[in-house]
Amino acid sequence: MEVDDLSLFVRIARLRSISSAARDVGVTPASASARLAALEKRLGARLLHRTTRQATLTEDGLAFLPHAENVVLAADAAQAALGRQHAAPRGTLRVAAPASFARLHIVPGLPEFCGRYPDLSIDLRISDSVVDLVEGAFDVAVRYAELRDSSFVARRLAPDRRVLVASPDYIERRGQPKTPDDLTHHACLVVGTLDLWTFQRSGEDVIERRVVPSLRINDGVAVRDAACAGLGIALMASWCAADELRSGELVPVLTDYPLVSTQTLWALYPSSRELAPKVRVLIDWLTERFAGRPDPYWDRGLETLFAR
Repeated sequence: MEVDDLSLFVRIARLRSISSAARDVGVTPASASARLAALEKRLGARLLHRTTRQATLTEDGLAFLPHAENVVLAADAAQAALGRQHAAPRGTLRVAAPASFARLHIVPGLPEFCGRYPDLSIDLRISDSVVDLVEGAFDVAVRYAELRDSSFVARRLAPDRRVLVASPDYIERRGQPKTPDDLTHHACLVVGTLDLWTFQRSGEDVIERRVVPSLRINDGVAVRDAACAGLGIALMASWCAADELRSGELVPVLTDYPLVSTQTLWALYPSSRELAPKVRVLIDWLTERFAGRPDPYWDRGLETLFAR
């Protein structure tokens, strides 16, 4: 029984699609279908129900899947133990990441990454919804919150710091708020559901204020652009507004009341003794790009804005 055929079956089971799995492993759908049929013939069992839209596991397939996954993981570990992790990574790397962060900080670095590993192809899914890593057969996910599932490893990439910002034009028209209570007299711009703003001065109690947004958008870049246009005060991630703060398009607001942020950027990937080479090189690249210094590159020159 070929390990490659078991790996193909596992991929089909996770993606629920023969054509998607075929694309991931670099074969045609017809070839993938033929290999699956041959595997079923050798086993004497039907593993998948096939339709034109999807492939779902049969009862035998459900029973067989965990054993196939164990064999594939063991084969990967055996190859890694022989030094294969140093070979050129190849195949398709499926990555999930938040939309705005991916556009601003992952996609711009892909030319460098793809130049290092020309035999890798990237399937990047960007969405602010929390995706199921197993259901979507993702190799790596970048998230703001650490996953509690012990079958995955969370690698810290960078702090996700927050700052209040507004355009100089808005401040000239409406004035600079002096305390969080003054926000009730200002137009507040909110990303998604983040309308509870939390502040803490050094040595003082936490102050929470739930703002009534004059504009709510479920996209951080769009809220940043609205703030640049003078529409109000926005709570932004520093990785989203850093360039505008440095250029002066946006100015910090309520700097005497630093925002409290407990979020962190994490890279999540399956827990295994030996990582697949393609996963290892991506994790190393993400760590090098975002976690290689005390502060991430986007916060350079802005350190005084954040609570320590």
